[in-house]
Amino acid sequence: MSFKSVFEQYSWNEIQHRIYNTTQEQVVYSLGKKSKTLDDFLILLSPAAQSFLEPMAQLSQQLTQKRYGKTIQMYAPMYLSNECQNICTYCGFSLDNKIPRKTLNPFEIEKEIAFIKAQGYDHILLVSGEANYTVNIHYFEKAIRIIKLHFSTISIEVQPLTEEEYKQLHNLGVHAVLVYQETYHKEVYKKYHPKGKKSNFEFRLDTPDRIGKVGIHKIGLGVLLGLEDWRVDSFFNALHIDYLQKTYWQTKYSVSFPRLRPAEGVIEPNFVMEDKDLVQLICAYRIWNEELEISISTRESETFRNHIISLGVTSMSAGSKTNPGGYSMNEQALEQFEISDTRNTDTFKRQIEISGYEPVWKDWDSSFNTLSR
Repeated sequence: MSFKSVFEQYSWNEIQHRIYNTTQEQVVYSLGKKSKTLDDFLILLSPAAQSFLEPMAQLSQQLTQKRYGKTIQMYAPMYLSNECQNICTYCGFSLDNKIPRKTLNPFEIEKEIAFIKAQGYDHILLVSGEANYTVNIHYFEKAIRIIKLHFSTISIEVQPLTEEEYKQLHNLGVHAVLVYQETYHKEVYKKYHPKGKKSNFEFRLDTPDRIGKVGIHKIGLGVLLGLEDWRVDSFFNALHIDYLQKTYWQTKYSVSFPRLRPAEGVIEPNFVMEDKDLVQLICAYRIWNEELEISISTRESETFRNHIISLGVTSMSAGSKTNPGGYSMNEQALEQFEISDTRNTDTFKRQIEISGYEPVWKDWDSSFNTLSR
């Protein structure tokens, strides 16, 4: 069994109909329930729930503080490469964009590490384009052997790999793997991914199952907000998380909220998501799932990120660069997307403290990876 067998039991149009026909009475009932189900999440996603944003935000804040305290885990993304063999209509790394391509060598990786460590980070997220011939499992193994000497936790956001390859990375000490389906609307998925391995909807859909089977500590999911109806896509993302939590119950889970951002050659958003919509979505996730880690990147604006600190988020980045060599070498290779919150790490750290929260730089040690196996 895999998530595919669960996914095929649901219809995009039926879920959309249920969301948009939710009543305010259903919202009141769901908010009053002690234990929430996936049906409650669907209700809290609905336009009918928009009138309840204030009580949803208060409840989200309470539940987050009960589980995580007043803390924000800090992480830094580090781009290893912008080489990519896929054509994706929303990404600056897309193969058809005539941009400079760059893959970091060991010396350049060390330079990036030195800069990131100097900012205080102990949690690093490694990101790359999907170039299977050059930036592949052999490249990742070499890079991680260098990087793991300097960071307590390593997360990766790279192309979907095989189960055996995930096992290799797990044995090297990779803590978490992030993989986004981008959209669960199977009928239009090919439109956004016309060429490359990423155009295989089913292979990508099965990726979290391959990660779960090898026992990696945490799996991160998300959809690209702006491609299709964010309410329906987010329901299917939650359906995926619900299945994974029940199947690979020893694994932790996180969700991210990448909104479509300006980049070279990308499409305009198909569906515009307002700030209030994203607040509603974050609160809906937290009210449904108290254990879920919730992450917000520098895609979002300074003002939005200041206000969201206390409303359910557990993990945030700062001072991010989205191009290989962006931290230490002033590398001119094109960014994957344009960030919005350009504050440096120290400035954002002070904002977290002003908000009454504590920035957490380390909450896991690499030695636990050995003990847990």
